[in-house]
Amino acid sequence: MRHVFTKTALVIALSSFCFGAQASEMSRDVPLEMEQPSYKTPWDRYSGWKPTDWSNFSTLRQAVSPPVSFMQKLDKSTTSDSDIIINDDESDVIVGDPAKGKALVADRKRGGSCYACHILPDASLPGNVGINISTIGVWGRDDEYLFNYIYDPRMFNPSTVMPPWGAHGIFSKDEIKHIVAYLKTLSKPVKFENTQENPDTRAVPVETRENLDEFVNPAMMNVDLAKELYETEGSTGKSCKSCHEHPDVEFATWATNMPKVETRMNKVIGIEEFITRHARATTGAEYLAQSEENLSMAVYLRYLANGRPIAIDKSDRNTQLAIRRGEELMERKIGQLNFACVDCHEASANKWIRGQYLGGFVGMMDHFPTYRTSRGEIWDIRKRFQWCGVAIRANELEPDAAEYGDIEMYLMAKNNGRILSIPGIRH
Repeated sequence: MRHVFTKTALVIALSSFCFGAQASEMSRDVPLEMEQPSYKTPWDRYSGWKPTDWSNFSTLRQAVSPPVSFMQKLDKSTTSDSDIIINDDESDVIVGDPAKGKALVADRKRGGSCYACHILPDASLPGNVGINISTIGVWGRDDEYLFNYIYDPRMFNPSTVMPPWGAHGIFSKDEIKHIVAYLKTLSKPVKFENTQENPDTRAVPVETRENLDEFVNPAMMNVDLAKELYETEGSTGKSCKSCHEHPDVEFATWATNMPKVETRMNKVIGIEEFITRHARATTGAEYLAQSEENLSMAVYLRYLANGRPIAIDKSDRNTQLAIRRGEELMERKIGQLNFACVDCHEASANKWIRGQYLGGFVGMMDHFPTYRTSRGEIWDIRKRFQWCGVAIRANELEPDAAEYGDIEMYLMAKNNGRILSIPGIRH
């Protein structure tokens, strides 16, 4: 039987051969520049942002955080003239100032404050990741127990999502004494004036904006910029169109299969890194990671696949290993706040951390890159990973980090079947 190829079918077939559109690994026929970083060096975290160095705490690359503490024994020494002895029993005593403790639990510069996760008196938009502790003072917990649970809750629950406030140096021992003194005064449940204040009844946010409407989503302008870049010749005299004349056909499904394992680099590479390295090797254009040009092309290549399901091929052994590594990284506790990805998006999914709703892993990837209205800029998924590190006080990695590649592969595989709708728009 003779096979007859239409022009469209032939274009798709050639594109599949060159780019490995239906394969687990990147084809070795794809030209890539593989020696230089794909990002600006030296790496600048964010324009105008003075970074804090959290190198004393674990990252996705290294485990250096202090180990779980031993039980801390308390003494009756006072910390200031205003301290109050809450309990006169020699074996069960905390000396502290409840007023100071109340101020400390509300201090948002200390990892977001206790209000971020717990219902407490006078909290505005408290979260419910943790239990309601508005009556903890009558629970019968002794002072030393409360102190140690705040100092390092890992002693009681190794998988806790509560930060080791004392062991990681967020609060001093004296400050924790003040916090315990305050908690011991709490005996009345919080009464909310409206359902939106109560995290247990607060309405779940629903995104209703038409993200592909150019009058609604500013990122749609980047689709137009990418179309111009696609036809712009680089230093080699070639453009993207020189090799891929029909992008709407050749890239109709390509983005649904990305990222891929690149065995020549021994890592997973996503669309953004691919754009940088492939452009260097073909057109000579320099589209560095997270630049406007790179983000525009990343949006465009996914935009061409809109309406189609994510379809990561998990049959390849190297892809399976990357997914496994990614899953392990999602479970690694990092930063001064000692959070893992699963703490927020699995154990605490569909809950509130202060006024922010925590979604699960499924539904996380089909709208990236996304225009962030709170920042007035487009974020790719790697910048989302980096920002999570900043939020939990962990040093982020470079945009093309192998660790981020494994996590991206894991999340995309987790979202298989979800329909692409890019660029997204979120607060």
